[in-house]
Amino acid sequence: MSNPVDFKNVSTAGVESSPVAEALAGLRANEARYFMNKYKHEFKVVPASESQETLQYVNRILKEERNLEFAAKPLETSSFQVENIKWTFVFYEDGLGINVMYTIDNPKKRAVGFKLSEGMEVPKELEGKFKFATQKSKLAGTIRGSFFVIKGEYE
Repeated sequence: MSNPVDFKNVSTAGVESSPVAEALAGLRANEARYFMNKYKHEFKVVPASESQETLQYVNRILKEERNLEFAAKPLETSSFQVENIKWTFVFYEDGLGINVMYTIDNPKKRAVGFKLSEGMEVPKELEGKFKFATQKSKLAGTIRGSFFVIKGEYE
């Protein structure tokens, strides 16, 4: 069952087991606000336990592109297409948010993004492999982010 993410009244529902639940909920709400403002798309999440296909898709890209496997427990996912871009998100218990931006008709515009919730450490899987930029968010505080370009095909 999918749940719309409210970016006006931020709720920790679905991510309450995270040690940084407030910041992770803010990060998720920040994504919801972005998609509403840019695409008029309502951002919805599904419990990770109900979205194995989505998790397998993201895990396959991480493993094949960068040999990455995360130990943290996935809590929620989101997968949808707006315009010509397939978007996939996974929000993890440790506060990590991963998104896959897969432009259908342009292989040069495909990437995996990592966002770290305020208050979380850099996951050991990413330490020393990525440089993180910071951005301020009214909903999420300070978000640290990085990304890599996808080279393979993952339809």
